[in-house]
Amino acid sequence: MSGQFDDTLFAPQGGFSVQIRDLSGGNGAEPVETIRGFQTLAHANGFARRYVRDSIERCRAPGLTPDEVLAAWFAFGEDAEVIGSAGQGWSSGNEIRDFAADPVRDPEERNWRMLDPRRMEEDDEAQGGGEGGEEDEA
Repeated sequence: MSGQFDDTLFAPQGGFSVQIRDLSGGNGAEPVETIRGFQTLAHANGFARRYVRDSIERCRAPGLTPDEVLAAWFAFGEDAEVIGSAGQGWSSGNEIRDFAADPVRDPEERNWRMLDPRRMEEDDEAQGGGEGGEEDEA
């Protein structure tokens, strides 16, 4: 494995988690949802980035300026935070202004569902790879 970084080396027990926060304040300071099971930091970061990118695009309306898109996101959007990353998790603060300024061109940039570990578990179970038994709620 020379020359490559193993981002599972310092992964927390059970993997990384991403917390989704409702910026409208409907849930107070508590996250709306915690999604568990990201085995690598890159996986969790990619999910969080795409989730926020999608949220920004859902807040974008024709004719809005970047500042208006950002204001709509802070009023109605959802933010995502990687948990268990010792400060190495992706943060919306690093890219949110760029997201607001540049509408998404490639729909893949907002396809967080493809990276959702809950979907991967469902796919495993549908293919007979699930262990059966209890379901783990997020």
